Amino acid sequence: MEKVKLELEYVVNCSPKVLYNRLSTASGLAEWFADDVSVNGKKYIFKWDGIERMAELTFKKENLIVRFDWVDDGTYFEFRITRDELTSDVSLLIVDFTDPDEKKETHSLWDSQIAELKHVLGS
Repeated sequence: MEKVKLELEYVVNCSPKVLYNRLSTASGLAEWFADDVSVNGKKYIFKWDGIERMAELTFKKENLIVRFDWVDDGTYFEFRITRDELTSDVSLLIVDFTDPDEKKETHSLWDSQIAELKHVLGS
């Protein structure tokens, strides 16, 4: 079954620099995204409940974007940081891929992950 692209946006009350650190480093990602994260070069190993998945950091631009390509299925997930010019609100845009029949569950999972991120950030 072909995966479908999912794009989600969340307003995050912190500076792009602080947010970028939580999205691009193993220690930052381990605070909210996975139980544990280890890095070997550009390879990141994410661990959840004893299950490991490997992704490669394929693109990053400081304080703006981080992209990881999953090595096992050819999809990727991406974090984009934007700041509204009028309100100065900082938003996090997430791009992910999921099975068509799991869209709702994937969206709920991201909602809970972002709630954890906001808690870690104190926002």
